Amino acid sequence: MTSALEDPTLERHFKGHRDTITSVDFNCNMKQIATGSMDSCLMIWHMKAQMRAYRFVGHKDAVMSVQFSPSGHLVASASRDKTVRLWVPGMKGESTVFRAHTGTVRSVNFSGDGQSLVTASDDKTVKVWTVHRQKFLFSFSQHINWVRCAKFSPDGRLIVSASDDKTVKIWDKNSRECIHSFYEHGGHVNYADFHPSGTCIAAAGSDNTVKVWDIRTHKLLQHYQVHTAVVNGLSFHPSGNYLITASNDSTLKILDLVEGRLLYTLHGHQGPATCVAFSRTGDYFASGGSDEQVMVWKTNFDSEDYGEVLRLQQRASSVEGEAFAADPGSRTSLHGSAASRPNQVSEMAELSDGRRSRSERSRSLSRPSQTSRGPSIKSSSSQQPEQPEPAPADDRVPATLANTLEHIVGQLDVLTQTVAILEQRLTLTEDKLKECIDNQHKISLQLQPRDPGPSS
Repeated sequence: MTSALEDPTLERHFKGHRDTITSVDFNCNMKQIATGSMDSCLMIWHMKAQMRAYRFVGHKDAVMSVQFSPSGHLVASASRDKTVRLWVPGMKGESTVFRAHTGTVRSVNFSGDGQSLVTASDDKTVKVWTVHRQKFLFSFSQHINWVRCAKFSPDGRLIVSASDDKTVKIWDKNSRECIHSFYEHGGHVNYADFHPSGTCIAAAGSDNTVKVWDIRTHKLLQHYQVHTAVVNGLSFHPSGNYLITASNDSTLKILDLVEGRLLYTLHGHQGPATCVAFSRTGDYFASGGSDEQVMVWKTNFDSEDYGEVLRLQQRASSVEGEAFAADPGSRTSLHGSAASRPNQVSEMAELSDGRRSRSERSRSLSRPSQTSRGPSIKSSSSQQPEQPEPAPADDRVPATLANTLEHIVGQLDVLTQTVAILEQRLTLTEDKLKECIDNQHKISLQLQPRDPGPSS
C-alpha cells in the first residue's frame, strides 16, 4: 500500500509563560503537555481547547527541565534554585521538593519503570535518586564542566550525559562506571538522548551539529550539519525512524535516519527554538522558544509506517529481546521500542553520514496562517517511499485492559506521592519535637538551683 508523505501541520499554540520556554513534554495519555520556563513556573496545558492551563509556582528561579512520569501521574521539574520538585499535575499543584545539587539543576529524567530519577547539574555531577522517597543513591562525577542533560536508556541500565566539557558520556547504572566517552563535538554539548532501540544515542551541540553514535561499537553513524546556529534539543520519533531538532536559527528540522537526510524544515518560532519533543505515540510533537510560545504540531508524515512498527514489535518483542541479549552485536535485532527491520537505525552505519542525497530536491510550502503568527513550513523531500499497511486492531492490547492497568499504575503513583508528602511532614514534626526537647532541657538546666557546697 503506497501513501504519500504529508507535511507536519501546526495544530495549536499556547501563550502563558512570561519568559523563554526551556523544556516540553507530553503526558502518555495525550491529554496534557508540561512546560518549564525561565519565568520560574511550570505549566500544564490541556489538549482540549476549553480547559484552562495550570500554572504551578514553587521554584525560586528558572525551571530548566520538566518530564512526566511514565504513567503520567507525576511531573518532575529541575530548577536553577538547585532543587527538584515532584508535582501531582492536578488543579491543586501539590509538590514535594528536595535539594538535589549545589548548582543549577539542568535536567531531570524518569527511568522507564518510573522508580528512579537522574539529574544533571552545573556542579559537574550526574545523580541518581529514588522517586518514592527522593532518596539519593549515587553520583557520577567525571565531567569537568557543567552537565546540561542526562537520560536513562529505555531499559534503565545505562545513562547518557552531555556536558560543556564537549563530551558525551555513557554510564553503567549497576557498576556505576563510565563505560565510554565521545569527544567528537567541537563545542558544548547541549542535549543527548537514547534511540528507542537503546543501541544508539544522538547529541546536539553548540557547534551547530547533531551526531548519532552506536554505543556498542562506539562508531559515529551520522553527522548532520543542517542548522546554522546552536542546536538546543532533539527528540526521537518512537518508531526510531526520525529525529527532530530545535535550534537558535529559529527552525525545527526533521531528519530521516533511515535515509540519512533532512526531511523537513519548520519555521514557526520568532527567535531561537529552545526545546522540542515527540508525543509518546509520535502522532504529535511540541516545541518551545524564546518567543514564550509553545507550539503543538501534528506529525502526519509517518502514521502508516509507525502502525507497521507497532505491529511488528508486538509480534516479535519477546523473541527479539532474547536475540539481542544473546547477540548484542546483531545488526537486525533492535532492543526496545523500534521494530526488528534490517533497514532500521542498526543499519545507519551504511548511510551517507547525514549528507543529503544528490537526488533530493527542495521545495517551499506556504500554508494559510493557522494562528495570528502562523508559521510557514519549508520542506525538502525526495521520492515518496512505499509505506506498509497499518496494524490490524486485533493485534493490539484491549482498550479495557490498558485503561485498567493505567488506572492501577496511576493510583500507585498517587499513593507514592502521598507517602512522600507524609514522610516529609513527619520529618518536619520530628525536627520540631527534637528542637522543643532540646530547649526544654536547656531551660531545666538553667532553672536547677546551684549547689551551695559543704557548710562550714
